[in-house]
Amino acid sequence: MRIVITTRINQFFLDVGAQESVVEIKRKIEQIHGVPVALQILTVSGWELVDGLDMEDYPIITEGTKIDLTIKPVEPHHSNHYNNKMQIVVKFSARRINIEVDQTDTVRSLKEKIHIIDSTSIKRMTLYFLGTELNDDFKNLNEYGIREFSEIIVYLKNMNRSREEPPSRKVSLVVQTSSSLLNGATIPLEMRDANTVNDLKQLLLSRKILPIDDYLFIHRQRIMRDSCSLRWHGVENGDRLYVFKGTVSRGAFV
Repeated sequence: MRIVITTRINQFFLDVGAQESVVEIKRKIEQIHGVPVALQILTVSGWELVDGLDMEDYPIITEGTKIDLTIKPVEPHHSNHYNNKMQIVVKFSARRINIEVDQTDTVRSLKEKIHIIDSTSIKRMTLYFLGTELNDDFKNLNEYGIREFSEIIVYLKNMNRSREEPPSRKVSLVVQTSSSLLNGATIPLEMRDANTVNDLKQLLLSRKILPIDDYLFIHRQRIMRDSCSLRWHGVENGDRLYVFKGTVSRGAFV
């Protein structure tokens, strides 16, 4: 399909495939227009596109969609920033993946990158490096001595037993529609964090807040799974969920 990349001063067309990732599109822009991938921010309706996702993960992007390109300013005193980039190995019980990180990334941001690439629940992850648990989400990787090609071991907590789940609690959230849906309405709701995304969808339909249609919800730039709870997605009090018409067109979640 053909999309439109817009900047502050001009716009240009770009042919992309449904399974092309955001970072691959950035590489195309770099090849054609010379803007380094690391300096590019791509957004749709103000939402930044995540490098690890592809076009099929964003059903809102169709033929002719305009994607805004913002170029990060280059700050001379951070000239060594890109030298902090490094490859590490993330090892599960039966597989391993390579991930590019920054030495100043936190443990939490590493978990988020693993989640984007592997769809593993952040709340199930326990990370170890050289036998030491990375138990402080706010610590930088370099504070744990993690360097180029370091191997991080991922253990997955068993979340099936009810005694391991904290009690359900109420959360106040805001559902934000797109400009093409109810003119960008803001809908405040209160639900229990054990409710699933499908429960939320059915509530909005039963109250006739949304017209009968297929919808997908996005939380912190990630498409939410219908069958998973708000707690599983990390929804907290005051969080904003964005709703679009559409469905996930392939098995984006494994």
